[in-house]
Amino acid sequence: MSGTGPLRVPIFPLAGALLLPRAQLPLHIFEPRYRAMVRDALASDQLIAMVQPKDGAEPPRIYEVGCIGRIVGSEELDDGRFNIVLEGLGRFRILKEAEVMTPYRQVDADRSGFDDEAEPEPLGIAQRAEIEREAKRYADALGYAVDWEAVGRLDDETLVNSIAQIAPLDAGSKQALLEAGDIAARADLLVQFMQFQRMAPGGADGPETLQ
Repeated sequence: MSGTGPLRVPIFPLAGALLLPRAQLPLHIFEPRYRAMVRDALASDQLIAMVQPKDGAEPPRIYEVGCIGRIVGSEELDDGRFNIVLEGLGRFRILKEAEVMTPYRQVDADRSGFDDEAEPEPLGIAQRAEIEREAKRYADALGYAVDWEAVGRLDDETLVNSIAQIAPLDAGSKQALLEAGDIAARADLLVQFMQFQRMAPGGADGPETLQ
């Protein structure tokens, strides 16, 4: 994906499905309109943009910032459904929604306000330890079985982004994580969200948000 000018992309509004730059997101596509979207993408530039919906209306209102992904793996099933893997290329801000005849929505995306190609600065030792410590508490509260030795070998960006994708947070919280300025800011938000959800009434077994 070259250039920084506006780019027209199909959007997939899916609450909780967070695509981040340089991260991968597996998706199971079963709705007819999104099957059409995948077929069209595979026949052209392989690009699909993920956005968070603000509500459950049809069509839903959506947040202005999303992430463009490229299909790097796809499998069409016998009944027309797809399993795909998106790799995050970069974030964008919606300039406008396009008037199109396709069954799926498309937007004109402005990528100029985001620098997602540069390698992120590593976390400080204390911040890395804090997010690992809180992730362990959070996973225990959720009853997740985690290979912590493998987690400890992850680089900072992969660690932070993986937790951001897996954590059962609501769309508003996922959006805040997407829009975070850098990995350090995303890590700080994650710690806050995990602590809040873990200590909220009912524990960490349901979406909660600080927003």
